[in-house]
Amino acid sequence: MERPTPGDRPAEPAGGPLSRRALLAGGALAAGGVVAAGVAAVRGSTGDGPGPAPAPAAELGGLMVPFYGAHQAGVETPAQAHAAFVALDLAEGVDRAALRRMMLVLTDAAARLTQGRAPLADGQPELAHLPSRLTVTFGFGPRLFDVAGLAGRRPASLEQLPAFGIDRLQERWSGGDVLLQLCADDPLTVAHAQRMLVKDARSFATVRWVQRGFRRGRGMQGDGVTQRNVLGQLDGTGNPAPGTPAFAGAVWTDAGPAWLHGGTTVVVRRIRAELEAWDATGTAGKESAVGRRLSDGAPLTGRHELDEPDLTAKDAHGRPVIPELSHIARAQVGSDRLRIFRRAYNYDEPPAPDGTADSGLVFASFQRDVGEQFVPIQRRLAEADLMNEWITPIGSAVFAVPPGCAPGGWIGEGLLR
Repeated sequence: MERPTPGDRPAEPAGGPLSRRALLAGGALAAGGVVAAGVAAVRGSTGDGPGPAPAPAAELGGLMVPFYGAHQAGVETPAQAHAAFVALDLAEGVDRAALRRMMLVLTDAAARLTQGRAPLADGQPELAHLPSRLTVTFGFGPRLFDVAGLAGRRPASLEQLPAFGIDRLQERWSGGDVLLQLCADDPLTVAHAQRMLVKDARSFATVRWVQRGFRRGRGMQGDGVTQRNVLGQLDGTGNPAPGTPAFAGAVWTDAGPAWLHGGTTVVVRRIRAELEAWDATGTAGKESAVGRRLSDGAPLTGRHELDEPDLTAKDAHGRPVIPELSHIARAQVGSDRLRIFRRAYNYDEPPAPDGTADSGLVFASFQRDVGEQFVPIQRRLAEADLMNEWITPIGSAVFAVPPGCAPGGWIGEGLLR
């Protein structure tokens, strides 16, 4: 794909920059923040081998992912190194009209930030000049539809997940009316974008929670290489490959409310890793629980990571090579359309005074329908998954992710206009 030029900066829209006052008053969103035509995200290898040689540091900082398009960026985009998931609660009295104004403001700010341009009223505009593949992805939680008088337009399965026996959910990591998923290859870029967007939303919403996560640093591995979580496992091997019909059929919504067509849904789960117990388990026990080798991620019946697991294979004693209650056995689905797309990030908070780790996953699962895809898988895992001994879900939230928008448009316009 075309490599963007780090120094490129799109011109202001005709007639001068938009005023913050005009946006807050509900004026139409102009083309501020539109990236020049032809600028594309740089994508690396899609296989399991090494990616292209890392670009120089200055060039990495200038890489941009287009904001406008049929789908929001940050779903099919190769995962960046750093992320912040921010959940907002709408303030009392925020109705459909106010929500529309908020999304006009946030869309304009996100469009500018992702293209290396400071948003309106940015007191530190220099921090916006290295977008580092920044993406901003918006989602709408179940309560938003009731608050904004849109209950009749809520997707049927967009509701808080049913109770699972393994859950130990905490209010401080659960729920939310609006999701901002901010991802970039530089943590300062993420921090600045988070502050700008939260500041712009302040008149309409309060922050419910923020969950920060990380993956391998940019250039450490190719984009197509499956990364490891804090348990040392390769995480995301079974994902449908971006850019394929299997991905489109599993992720992009094509049924239900028309305003969501071309969008998706996301489940955000905070999953604590019980690392002390995991450390005390031998390699054989860990691999039996997962159903894969830790060294290379290959199923216990295969030689390579992407080999299909053979759940019928038996060992010399007649026992399944891949245990029936292993994670990959319990997570199997019958067709590509029932798969989910995992885009998880590790978290690592300060340890307890006794040194006990507080680490785990900010697990983000994208699928076209939560009820048809995510819930059945999670129900099977909760009922009987050997991995449950070492993981504990402590947060949970669901959001509808609207489709993208064209230049001059805004995220959520199909629902809110």
